[in-house]
Amino acid sequence: MKLYDYWRSSSAWRARIALHWKGVPFDRQAVDLLGPGHGAPGQQQEPAFIALNPLAQVPVLELDTIEAAGSPVHHLGQSLAILEYLEEQFPDPALLPLDRILRARTRQLALMMVSGIQPFHNMSTLRHVKRELGGDPNAWAAHFITPALVAIETLAAQTAGRFLVGDSVTFADVCLIPQLYAARRFPVDLQGLPTLLRAEAGCSVLPAFMAAHPDQQADRPPAPGP
Repeated sequence: MKLYDYWRSSSAWRARIALHWKGVPFDRQAVDLLGPGHGAPGQQQEPAFIALNPLAQVPVLELDTIEAAGSPVHHLGQSLAILEYLEEQFPDPALLPLDRILRARTRQLALMMVSGIQPFHNMSTLRHVKRELGGDPNAWAAHFITPALVAIETLAAQTAGRFLVGDSVTFADVCLIPQLYAARRFPVDLQGLPTLLRAEAGCSVLPAFMAAHPDQQADRPPAPGP
């Protein structure tokens, strides 16, 4: 497998966590989303990448296995579609509970982050807010992130154990960790979210989450000096 990835993309980060959690070997292909000098189009706008994902977004998971008629190579975009594929193809260790209601709640929490928050601080969204609308991208992002995290906290408190849904890692935790990282970038005050922060602390010491962290990715820019 090959993962087309960007070190700080919350969407691609989810896919990295799941791949590491499942113990699935993969090659990582970094995609520079910013472009030279941060002014030119990024590599996701190149025709070769758009052929893989017409939406011009990471992640894209390249599958080198024949599971259906047609090409032996398949490309999956959208992080939750990738998570669902990995869960079905590599069910152990699981990222979804056995209980049907808890599985649905796990997906609800994940979707609240994936579709209810992340698009509002997507790089292309923030660039449009700043360049075309003349707005403050950080204020824009915080405006949407804050109430959504409060809502997630409220729901997660009903199902949480060590993690957001019971005592096992699920899709919800896979989506939570990149989302809290993004929230701190803008920045958003995370006080008052004890359930989310407890789950984050539990995930942060797990090898799969540590390996997937942006700081561990080869395309992470060097930290500025003192």
